[in-house]
Amino acid sequence: MKKIAILITAVIFASCSSDLENLNENIKDPVSVPGESLFTGAQKSLVDQVVDLNVNNNNTKLWAQYLQETTYTDESNYDQVTRTIPERHWSVLYKDVLKDLDEAKKVIAETTYPTPEEEALKPNKLVVVEILEIYAYSILVETFGDVPYTQALDIDNLLPAYDDGETIYKDLIARLTSAIGALDVDTGSFGSSDRIYAGDVAKWKLFAASLKLRMGILLSDIDSDFAKTTVESAVASGVFTSNADNATYTYLGADPNTNPIHDNLILSGRKDFVAATTIIDIMQPRSYEYLEDSNEDGVIDEDDERTVVPGSVTSTDPRMKYYFADNVDADPSVEEVVYFGGEIGSTANYSSHSHVSAQIEEATFPGVILDYAEVRFLLAEAKARLFDVDGTVEEHYNAAITASIVDWGGTETEALAYLLNPKVNYDLAILASSAATPWKEVIGTQKWIALYNRGLEAWTSIRLLDYPIMAEPADAVSGFPNRYTYPIIEQTLNGANYSTASSAIGGDEAETKLFWDLN
Repeated sequence: MKKIAILITAVIFASCSSDLENLNENIKDPVSVPGESLFTGAQKSLVDQVVDLNVNNNNTKLWAQYLQETTYTDESNYDQVTRTIPERHWSVLYKDVLKDLDEAKKVIAETTYPTPEEEALKPNKLVVVEILEIYAYSILVETFGDVPYTQALDIDNLLPAYDDGETIYKDLIARLTSAIGALDVDTGSFGSSDRIYAGDVAKWKLFAASLKLRMGILLSDIDSDFAKTTVESAVASGVFTSNADNATYTYLGADPNTNPIHDNLILSGRKDFVAATTIIDIMQPRSYEYLEDSNEDGVIDEDDERTVVPGSVTSTDPRMKYYFADNVDADPSVEEVVYFGGEIGSTANYSSHSHVSAQIEEATFPGVILDYAEVRFLLAEAKARLFDVDGTVEEHYNAAITASIVDWGGTETEALAYLLNPKVNYDLAILASSAATPWKEVIGTQKWIALYNRGLEAWTSIRLLDYPIMAEPADAVSGFPNRYTYPIIEQTLNGANYSTASSAIGGDEAETKLFWDLN
């Protein structure tokens, strides 16, 4: 009897033990994450960071002086420290983008797919991941300079060394060349898991070549021979030929999958941004009358309120109505709509300045990372630098402006009329320029206009071409930022490598010019 009792107790204990172990099992979440899901998540994190307007994440639309803050003006005045913006940028690109892409490659490579058709997609998937990884690293180098690269993404090395920025950049170009050659355009890739090209490998090949073109141009001032070879090779591979090739991320209509700007400007309920005077005054030239000492400081100057001189609005850029809202009442004596921008670095009353257009505020407004207009501007730059590409500078310049206007919703007729403007017409604008290198001013200004809503790339273009000239903010805490300063956490946790990198680039300062920015 005693033996039977012991046996029953043992059975009950074993049964309870098994039940307790089962309770500890997570039956809701997958044991492993598919590589395709990791790719999709990394893709969204990358585009979100490029597109975002949140001042905690990305300030480059303020630095490019497309927009001005209404109340809190620190970021417009180049403050990178208060909100630790560089740390956020660094973290998103390394942790949420590059680490997930790296893991996606490993998982996809190790996965045996159930059908031969699915297995055949694996090589292209791995190359597409590689291309997006290259793009993410290029942003890091263009933003910070020297960054962790060869020792990055290793979870066993928490203190990675920093690599030389130029060395990284040229290696990325070499990787891109290999990727272009490895893509099989007759086979698919990610399908619906790819929110940019829906798995279209031919489009990814065009993107990779266009990215190579952009990266080659960036090196033009420091290594012209290498840049020339890179650009000509990229063009030979086939770059974007129309707006249909644009690399745009498809957002959805419901949070959290909306365009981040919809969250920034609509879902948040905040009124933090208005148009900046720099872009408004370039896109819609006009004359002002200043109200007599309206701010009562004893001086009649640009700090006083201003009104538009009747009949002075001329040559309005046709993209104005797509960039900015018609929310400010025009002077009745002026026949067309007048847009008003906030002064750079100063507070700006929300109701009396132009707002971002409703089109841009839409939840599903696409997130652009590279487009045809930019490619044609890059080809114009290449031709101006005497690289061997087909067409003339003016042909590429005109095509770029036309592509931008049409892509935003305008017409080719509007583009043709705009190109007749003496300030826009390439030959006339070159003659009127007083710049040491006139084409840099002419192309740089129009490229900057076309890059509206693409702060990171506009900031890079300004640093490379030095045009248009940015206004000095009212209370700037530094000179124009030529880079993000390194994250404070890197100084704290990876101090030795941080110090080496800081010294190598010439000092961890906002004004320090990166290796490619010579002028």
